[in-house]
Amino acid sequence: MDLDAWSHYLLPWEFSPAWALLSAVPVLLYARGLGRLRRRGQAPPWWRTCLFLAGMVAVYAVTQTGYDYLARYLFFAHRAQHLVLHHAAPFLIALSAPWAALLAGLPRRARALPGAEPGRVLLGRGYAGLQSPPVAGLLFVGLVYLWLLPELHFDAMLSARLYALMNLSMYLDGLLFWQLVLDRRGPPRQRCGYGARMLLVLAVALPQVLLGVFMVGAERVWFEVYEVCGRAWPLDPLTDQRLGGLLTWIPAAMMSMLGALVVLVHLLRDTARREQVPEP
Repeated sequence: MDLDAWSHYLLPWEFSPAWALLSAVPVLLYARGLGRLRRRGQAPPWWRTCLFLAGMVAVYAVTQTGYDYLARYLFFAHRAQHLVLHHAAPFLIALSAPWAALLAGLPRRARALPGAEPGRVLLGRGYAGLQSPPVAGLLFVGLVYLWLLPELHFDAMLSARLYALMNLSMYLDGLLFWQLVLDRRGPPRQRCGYGARMLLVLAVALPQVLLGVFMVGAERVWFEVYEVCGRAWPLDPLTDQRLGGLLTWIPAAMMSMLGALVVLVHLLRDTARREQVPEP
């Protein structure tokens, strides 16, 4: 395959400054912060850096390459895009625990802006509200259902602004949700205990599984926008929808099981650490 053919796949189908910044700025901040942490002898292990970079590359791949064209003109490719933005990429990023490196990468002036404390307090309160397990679970599942309402989905796939909002909301919510679930800190530093997190990540699986099952079993096409705009590949409409249903069903359940397993590992590690602390 020649260079022109590769560029067709690797370069943006439709350049988005927002997604370019969301893909590049965190990587630059992380690289800068990683250098500072290494000089202090506080660098994270190499595998966490690999997880972070894999998550960021995945975000770029589904938003700023030729894949975005397929996601707009094939339903199952769209569901795969949201699987990455809402599940896989945020999962990898949260599992990498990148926040120390990202904060270290900020310019010193940005970390010590005058008058920034009230803003931090407000952001902290808003973040705490979104990280309440019931709110986090409802948002996580609710956004999946919201953007798959046939009428809204039709409008989102035809409107550049609504399409951008849809993808951005899925990505940001995925980051919030998986950060809550995969946070390495246990109580009391993290208000949500390991048991609650395990229940939460398993609870969000069922509604997604049911939605996927209904799409796979449907005898009519729900998403007519792909009939209006045409499909990137000559794929039967019901087959396209059923493939999308499978992607909504099976990977969602697998991600929840994997998330619960990670939480269990954190719990066992934390328990072992506490048992090693001598009693006063």
